[in-house]
Amino acid sequence: MTVNADPRELAKFSELAHRWWDPESEFRPLHQINPLRLDWIDGLAALRGKRVVDVGCGGGILAESMARRGADVLGIDLATKPLRVAQLHAIESQAKGLAYREVAVEALAAEMPAQIDVVTCMEMLEHVPDPESVVAACARLVKPGGWAFFSTINRNAKAFVFAIVGAEHVLRLLPKGTHEYERFLRPSELAAWCRNAALDPVATRGLEYNPLTRRYRLSADTSVNYLVACRKAA
Repeated sequence: MTVNADPRELAKFSELAHRWWDPESEFRPLHQINPLRLDWIDGLAALRGKRVVDVGCGGGILAESMARRGADVLGIDLATKPLRVAQLHAIESQAKGLAYREVAVEALAAEMPAQIDVVTCMEMLEHVPDPESVVAACARLVKPGGWAFFSTINRNAKAFVFAIVGAEHVLRLLPKGTHEYERFLRPSELAAWCRNAALDPVATRGLEYNPLTRRYRLSADTSVNYLVACRKAA
């Protein structure tokens, strides 16, 4: 079976793995947006006591924060170095209810179908060759009535200017080459994939950055970064 991963993308994040938990590093945006997305997910899915899989967990910023909210979390990724960083940080911070595995989401879905209460897949779909396959695998993991959360970047001229020119070249919030415009996803495309996989998109939020205050906020504007919450058909 071909693994749904781009070796260049895995290498890109592996090279920066040791800086994942430095809030002033290239991963500063992840640290800044994490409380926003965590509260949004928890507000909808009530994480405490839930069985959660974080797909494309990287260094574990979201996975660890969900475990601290009382969830039983498995973080998965195909990049070895970030996973090791996540495991080390979990040991150092004495996080409970948290485990990590190097496994593709498609393989995990075949192993654990309909066994997970909540699946999160954040800032990942724009980095894989076949994002629709990831969405379908997330859907297979989720129990009937459970939740799946996705976040990615819209594909339009504004997103190109803000997410690539602005974030990578002007404001230098992210390393150059972090994103490729062709891999961005329109909300309509993502919603169609979700529905095809028996996931019902029930809530959408935009994620905006203010360069003057250097702060992020959730909003109704999905023209650049956006998040989608789905329920699995019962």
